[in-house]
Amino acid sequence: MIITEDLSKSFDTFVAVDGISLTVGKGEVLALLGPNGAGKTTTVRMLTSILKPTRGRATVAGFDVVKQASQVRSMVGVLTEHHGLYNRMRATEYLDFFGQIYGLDSRRRMESAERLLTLFDLMDAKERRIGEYSKGMRQKLALARAMLHDPQVLLLDEPTSAMDPASARLVRDSIRNLRSSERTVVICTHNLAEAEELADRIAIIRQGRIVARGSVPALKERLVGPAVYVAEFYNGQGEKSPDLPGEVAWERMDRNHIRFTSPDPATFNPLVLERLLAQGFPVVSLEELPRSLEEVYLQAVLAADGESLDA
Repeated sequence: MIITEDLSKSFDTFVAVDGISLTVGKGEVLALLGPNGAGKTTTVRMLTSILKPTRGRATVAGFDVVKQASQVRSMVGVLTEHHGLYNRMRATEYLDFFGQIYGLDSRRRMESAERLLTLFDLMDAKERRIGEYSKGMRQKLALARAMLHDPQVLLLDEPTSAMDPASARLVRDSIRNLRSSERTVVICTHNLAEAEELADRIAIIRQGRIVARGSVPALKERLVGPAVYVAEFYNGQGEKSPDLPGEVAWERMDRNHIRFTSPDPATFNPLVLERLLAQGFPVVSLEELPRSLEEVYLQAVLAADGESLDA
């Protein structure tokens, strides 16, 4: 659905995006992560045909972002950092206005607006002027505008910023439900927990270049190391030495815990549990030690050599 090849953008002597190559498939959610000024927003603006690339090319839903800009804009829904809301309008007027820009007939404009206002819990405020909305309400209305024409590609810049926890959960659930075999979502976010929850893959950008990309589990394996599991025992039974498969490396943590790694957790973890129970160990729990996406992010962004890490 999205293909970029050596996509680059310079402003005079400043290089904002430098040779980004990406492929995002149908039905996939990609999270773009990176520090402020890394080039995430500039990349999104090129993908929406707002900015013309200095070098390279990109296609969105099969259309070239330079040669077929109007077709690209009709295929994408965009939530930008600055929403461009018209404070004197009411929500219904605002969505109807953009529905006309998207070329929707009056019936579809009304049906889409009512569906989205209901989805984002804005129906009770639909006749209030947007200038009276809270930051979270404005964010939800801007997201409704991006989804109004049922686009094949959604490009969302910080979709849950300024929202209370309940509203943020509603938006994340909506993004999750938007996934289909025909729709692609790209999220730019600083919320690492949100990225890990929603994305199939992540791409980490630093100084205009992709420094790491892949699924979260694969990047954790590559940058943080293999998963470590902890078995907890009842009443000090961890002081005994278990007989575990030779492929499993384990060590005692204290009288109630051991930790271990295995080359294939799906295969060996059930064997570990079976062996422990057969040897009379009173297992209370067996779980993976948390490896956060924050660790992956920091390893990638702070890497000194700038090597691109694909996983």
